[in-house]
Amino acid sequence: MRLTAALLAASTALAAFAPAWTTPARAADALPEMLPHRALYKLTLANSPNGDVIGATGTMTYEMTDACEGWAVHQRLELHLTDRDGQDVEMLSDYVTFEAKDGTSFRFKSRQSTDQTLTDALEGTASLRADGSGGTANYAEPEKKEIALPAGTLLPTPHTQAVIAAAQAGKKTLNVPLFDGTSADGAQDSFVNVLSWEKPKDAKYSVLSPLPSGRFHISFYSRKPDASTPEYEVSMRYWQNGVADSLVMNFGDFLVNGAISEFRVNTPRC
Repeated sequence: MRLTAALLAASTALAAFAPAWTTPARAADALPEMLPHRALYKLTLANSPNGDVIGATGTMTYEMTDACEGWAVHQRLELHLTDRDGQDVEMLSDYVTFEAKDGTSFRFKSRQSTDQTLTDALEGTASLRADGSGGTANYAEPEKKEIALPAGTLLPTPHTQAVIAAAQAGKKTLNVPLFDGTSADGAQDSFVNVLSWEKPKDAKYSVLSPLPSGRFHISFYSRKPDASTPEYEVSMRYWQNGVADSLVMNFGDFLVNGAISEFRVNTPRC
């Protein structure tokens, strides 16, 4: 299970936008402004198609900080699962990144454990060329290696901005490579369905009420030639400033709902 990917779905140059977004820097100039914030999500079981999981509860904390020259993100997910035999499993995912605001460099580190036993570790850096022609990912864990990133690859924040910009422009789909450091195989293909884009309406938090928002479904695929089904899927509502709510995270054997229970705006560190 790739628990670390849940909110990175947002993040995301589509063929439809390629003429206007020929470089990461130009994309950043044209795309919506993101709001640095901290959100705590309450997690509950939504569905278990095969009945293997009968209970799921937990929390996910997502914090984005404006660190002047870049975006610092910390995402922590704690999930308690109960299977049909009554066995309990505790899953923990911790994910930390830093990405330059020009969309060309990225550092990542993630740890995932089950019942306090480390099951997955990823760490490294990535760089993208300013002309949008691709780049490289350099891993320190799980092993030292370098992987080429394809042309058009976006880092998480530009990806989120591209998803929102697609909805604003009336687009219904978006398909673009994403590198977020949650896979040991480099970039993934992300496919976005824009389900709606709505006018502002009252929201639980006043900073969100003046903003339009939309609903999206995002699927993540391996770039291997034989990949035919998504590795992970998420549905959510995004406001224009990148805040997400009404999450439904599909881990294959079970689906989890996520709803904001705490929220605050973060002050830039500059």
